[in-house]
Amino acid sequence: MLTVLHVAYPLAPVSLDATGGAEQIMALLDRALVARGHRSIAIACAGSSTAGVLLPVPVGDSFDEEGKVRAHVAFASQIAAALDRWNVDLVHMHGIDFCEYLPPYGVPVLATLHLPISYYPDEVFRIARPGTYLNCVSKAQHRTCPPCSNLVDPIENGVPLDLFPEEHLGKDGYTLALGRICPEKGFHLALEAAQQAVVPLWIAGMTFPYAEHERYFREELLPRLSPPHRFLGPAGFADKVRLLSRARCLLVPSLVPETSSLVAMEALSCGTPVVCFPAGALADVVDHGRTGFLVKDANAMAAAILRCEEIDSSECRREAGVRFSAERMADQYVDLYERLATTRS
Repeated sequence: MLTVLHVAYPLAPVSLDATGGAEQIMALLDRALVARGHRSIAIACAGSSTAGVLLPVPVGDSFDEEGKVRAHVAFASQIAAALDRWNVDLVHMHGIDFCEYLPPYGVPVLATLHLPISYYPDEVFRIARPGTYLNCVSKAQHRTCPPCSNLVDPIENGVPLDLFPEEHLGKDGYTLALGRICPEKGFHLALEAAQQAVVPLWIAGMTFPYAEHERYFREELLPRLSPPHRFLGPAGFADKVRLLSRARCLLVPSLVPETSSLVAMEALSCGTPVVCFPAGALADVVDHGRTGFLVKDANAMAAAILRCEEIDSSECRREAGVRFSAERMADQYVDLYERLATTRS
């Protein structure tokens, strides 16, 4: 039996209802380890929900630099306490700032790079701590990494197919955009495309308390959200599945290279085509003309919205079943955990 200590990003709760992909993947891996009879221990901020042992850390809700430093100290302390209490085989870290609270040399560490490589400081790829490994969540992301001796093969993300509907539920007239509300996700371009296509756009997501994100929502999105367009706020997993299942299509106008795009995988699992910019892994997730459309700008996105009836919903679900299973992802991670656990000194 493996004992894996998962360490989340300190300022985002972990659960299947989480907005962030890193938090969703951590929740899925925790769930899969428990189902396979392994011990899963998770360090995450208060408000998280896990299947295994949860060690919640009350870090507050301040996203300024002082708040981050306090969170790093609290997480380092909790990691040390967990390693003293359990005979941990491997620590799996998921936060962009994982270098700030790496455990001392001894137990192997795997750090999954959930975000675009340009978001990480250069020192991530020059970590001197022995027994520290990095992995990416898609082949597209892996190709953007600098040369690095401790970078292992990527493990592509997956979604819990058992929690999605098996049959076609019928479509309503709206288009949908989901995710973190921030400039790089390009929601304003989704609105522009929906307005051109004369189709309602429903936006569901969370605005985290970063000044730039709040300004973007207040100044760029709210003034354009007149009927029939709607902002729904955060959507938990069940709400997300319901919204995706009934949508005409999902719009993903991301302005940064997507490392994986769980929401696109989730849409296809619901039988819903995806219209997106070919940013990062999205070009690999969406099969142009078969499961959606890859477009270059808002004008082309508007035209593609009106073509989504050409896409076969059953083909979308079939593609998701073949390529995007969380079970496949979990199997690959468990195999990697077992290999890396043998490197413990």
